Order: sequence, then structure tokens, then C-alpha cells
Amino acid sequence: MKCPYCGNPDTRVVDSRPVDDNSSIRRRRVCDECGRRFTSYERVEMVPLVVIKKDRTREIFDRSKIEAGVLRACHKRPISAQQVHDLVDNVETEIYNRGEREVSSTEIGELVMDRLKDLDPVAYVRFASVYREFKDAATFMDELKKLLE
Repeated sequence: MKCPYCGNPDTRVVDSRPVDDNSSIRRRRVCDECGRRFTSYERVEMVPLVVIKKDRTREIFDRSKIEAGVLRACHKRPISAQQVHDLVDNVETEIYNRGEREVSSTEIGELVMDRLKDLDPVAYVRFASVYREFKDAATFMDELKKLLE
């Protein structure tokens, strides 16, 4: 790796250790030319995933949007931040494991609802009411009946 101080292309790794979540590696390096030390990080580069929205537009997958929706659905429910984080991790992992470059927002919504249904029925109905765009109380009641069955 090129030294950020003198530009020398020869540097040595003097220490390597995983970062907190084991998703990347922190490396301490020393330049063979100027002797200065610096830190670099190595992580797996993911192929960008594109989400096809309901209006057929496309945008880059953004995990924080799923997390925000789940947090809104779980507001004032007995669900920990760790449970929300795990749910979003689970959905994200399933999406990436498919190995496809594009995924529809509908598929993402269904994955989230499947997991919320098991986690908390109230959060599930809250999420479904926004996601499925309930138009009236009858639509809401139909979803509740499905949940109770």
C-alpha cells in the first residue's frame, strides 16, 4: 500500500486485528522509506444492490430505510434495539444471499412483514398498514383477521 505521507509504494503491515463486528480488518502499517506509521482498513466489497420501487424507479439499497420503517412500527412496543437490529440483519442477509443485483421493494416489504409477524403482532400491523397502504378500516380489519387465524 502506498504511504500517504511520502508516496512510497512499499509499506509493511506491523499489526492486524479484526474490527469490533468482524466485518473488516484494521492494519497498522509502516513505510519502509520515511518510517511513519498509518492505519488502513480492509473490508469485503459488496456488489451494489438496486431496489426497484413500486413506481418502477431504481435506487441503491439502503439498509437504514428498512431500519427506520421497523423502528416506526415498533415505537412504544416491548422490542429492544438489538431485536430490531437482528431483524434488519436477517432481512439484509437474505436479500444479499439471493445473489441478484436487483430486488423489488415489494419483496423487501414482505420479508420484513414475515419477521415482524413473529416478533410482535402490533408492530406487524403497523408496518403492514403503511406498506400495504390500507385505504379504510375494512382493509385494516381484513389484515387483523388474517393475523388472528
